[in-house]
Amino acid sequence: MKYLLLTLFFVCNVFGQETFEEEQEKLLDYSSIKNVLKSDGLEESKQKRQNLVKEIKKARKEIKEEKFSYPSGGDFWMLMSEFWLVKNAQLLSWDFPKPDYGIEVAFKNLLENLGYYNKSFKVLVINSPTIVHFGLPSKKDEYIFILSLPFMRSLDLTKVDLSLVLLEDFLRLEQQFFINNLDEDLSFLGKSFSTTSFDKKAIAKIQKKYTEIITKTGFNFQQQFEVTKKMDSLLKSNPSLWGAYYRMINKIDKFVKTDLLYQDYVKIYPSPELQLKWLAPKKKQL
Repeated sequence: MKYLLLTLFFVCNVFGQETFEEEQEKLLDYSSIKNVLKSDGLEESKQKRQNLVKEIKKARKEIKEEKFSYPSGGDFWMLMSEFWLVKNAQLLSWDFPKPDYGIEVAFKNLLENLGYYNKSFKVLVINSPTIVHFGLPSKKDEYIFILSLPFMRSLDLTKVDLSLVLLEDFLRLEQQFFINNLDEDLSFLGKSFSTTSFDKKAIAKIQKKYTEIITKTGFNFQQQFEVTKKMDSLLKSNPSLWGAYYRMINKIDKFVKTDLLYQDYVKIYPSPELQLKWLAPKKKQL
């Protein structure tokens, strides 16, 4: 009996020890205090911190990609056009003292009279006959125009005439003829070069094409026809403006045929003589 009691005491003591160790393990087991953590908001706080870290990493990645990304849309064309103007400052001779010719005000009034509102533009007067006039792409509803002072003086163009010249260039930009004529791969626009090198060759090719179009190839007959017919449509409701446009084209036609300095004009804008035919009223058949 004595040994039985001792054995029973020993067994109970052992079982008691195992129960105590199990309880200690439970205290260290996260799952056993999960409900307590939830009630204290600790788990929720941990999840919020993890989400915040993810958002920060994502934001940093986006900032890095944006920092090392090619501009897209109008931002790209504004940079390309302004870059071309700076690169060709010597050719264009735009950095010279000049008065305010009032061209911007006259052109803005013409645009608004024709229903074109909220258009922003810059007119760069150059002291060179190399480029007579041209419109360069920029941001949405923004435009850059080049006007040659020698050309303006040689033809004695009025502010109305010059506004009509700019209106033609404006319509070409609206139709994106210049960008279409570049005929370059623009798939890289808006993409990141954070993991690759900046493609200088692509930019150089576009700049070269700028020069080629502005000084040599210009626009084709179909594009010129579309612009002329659009001008005809816009100005028909105002006979005095339509007459001024017709007389201006006639003046340019005679001038470029006689002055060798401007013989390449018809390569850029083909051709004033055809424009006069397109504008002439059709004769009624008897």
